[in-house]
Amino acid sequence: MGAKAVKVGPGDPPVIHHTDNLTAYHAAKFGTWMFLATEVLLFSVMIAGFILFRFSNLELFQKASEHLDWKMGAINTLFLLLSSYTAAMAVDSVQRDNQKGLIRNLLLTLFFAGLFLVIKSIEYTGKYHHGLFIGGEHYHDYGPYFGLYFAMTGIHGLHVIIGMGLITWVLLKSLKGRFSSRYHTPVEMSVLYWHLVDLIWIYLFPMLYLV
Repeated sequence: MGAKAVKVGPGDPPVIHHTDNLTAYHAAKFGTWMFLATEVLLFSVMIAGFILFRFSNLELFQKASEHLDWKMGAINTLFLLLSSYTAAMAVDSVQRDNQKGLIRNLLLTLFFAGLFLVIKSIEYTGKYHHGLFIGGEHYHDYGPYFGLYFAMTGIHGLHVIIGMGLITWVLLKSLKGRFSSRYHTPVEMSVLYWHLVDLIWIYLFPMLYLV
């Protein structure tokens, strides 16, 4: 279908209503990719800063990294990988008009994302009790490292929460049967954002916990 002009009042210019679903889909996808590119740029700057500080403070960064539990980081990596898989399966389900599969996979995505936040909150609590949290008695001993650690993981955690909000919104719409193989743009765009959240953590985990 094309676009049609509608008069909104005497003498007013016509308003163009685009009804071409394919055009709208590609426009939404392009806009989403542009937004994701800015997010990648944000984290790229922080990662570059971390690398620069690390090579100028090798001993400090090595000692500071010993205060992180790589096992917790690995568990969280697993949770995000699983959530990314179920999110992809949600898109696959809606493309096949499998409403039950769509809802089930969206719920699983939220479940794994919630587990990620639980583990991260446990980590933050541990840093607080050991005086390593911002303002803690030992924070300034490892300032450059934990300043970057909390900045990167904190902003990433915020992205996780935003992603969960988007997926929750899609889930509520799905429960009302709003999406199908003919129209599922919000599902796909939300999952694209969630894949970005997963991808960023794939870089943060080895850099902070393993290197």
